[in-house]
Amino acid sequence: MPRIPTTAGGGPMSYAIFQLARAHRAYAATLLREMDLHPGQELLLMQLFDRDGQSQSELIESVGLDHSTVSKSLGRMQDAGLLVREPSAHDRRVMLVHLTDKGRAMREPIATLWQTLEKASTRNLSEHQAQAFVDTAYAITEAIPSRPPQGARK
Repeated sequence: MPRIPTTAGGGPMSYAIFQLARAHRAYAATLLREMDLHPGQELLLMQLFDRDGQSQSELIESVGLDHSTVSKSLGRMQDAGLLVREPSAHDRRVMLVHLTDKGRAMREPIATLWQTLEKASTRNLSEHQAQAFVDTAYAITEAIPSRPPQGARK
């Protein structure tokens, strides 16, 4: 177990979550680099695999990232030939995102990547521990407010 800085001593679970997220993201980034993807792009692709032709706003909502991050990612993915963005026929202000054949071909490699991440993440856990972790992680996610309380940022 890593040494927790004294400043984080009042929040050992939060520090453990930070360390976990950092390690998981770093491993995922290594796997994604082998596929010429950046972290987060696989999440956008997964949303489009389930429902192609979503608006940028729908994608932003589904992945929980800010507009500029998603827009930049979609631009890179369009440059890489994975998708195209085009104005909606009903409202020219709305940009619809469609997978290309190259983008659709990423479905199986991304599913395999996700399975590799899962195996690495659960390697030292029993099936019961893994399920308990998933339940706990979602309970924590629901408990964390989307915005800090007023006066928390000074």
